[in-house]
Amino acid sequence: MKKHSPNPPGADNTSPYESPDSKKFHEAAERALDHYLKPADQIMASTNEPERMYFANSKYDTESLLANASETLGSASEMLMNFAAMLHTSHRKTALGIAQVVMLAELAVNQALDNVEIPK
Repeated sequence: MKKHSPNPPGADNTSPYESPDSKKFHEAAERALDHYLKPADQIMASTNEPERMYFANSKYDTESLLANASETLGSASEMLMNFAAMLHTSHRKTALGIAQVVMLAELAVNQALDNVEIPK
């Protein structure tokens, strides 16, 4: 019986650190793995300052924060309604249910806003 395919090539016994480029590639891979797979306690111990964009500013009064929350919830409700209109029946009901929960939260925030006493 004759063999129609050639023998596979022999194993390459080169080290991944043989060239400077492969060492850089290995170091980059290690940094990427550390970034995505590092345990949470090591990430929390980081000395990096957290992003301040999404922090609530303590200088704002309660009325301003509630007004902003009300506007945000109103926008979320409108987006959900528009999105629900594009869905099929079963998914539409789920999106409308979520929209209703958002509207209830908006009502609660508006009620809290009505109860805020404005300092004189």
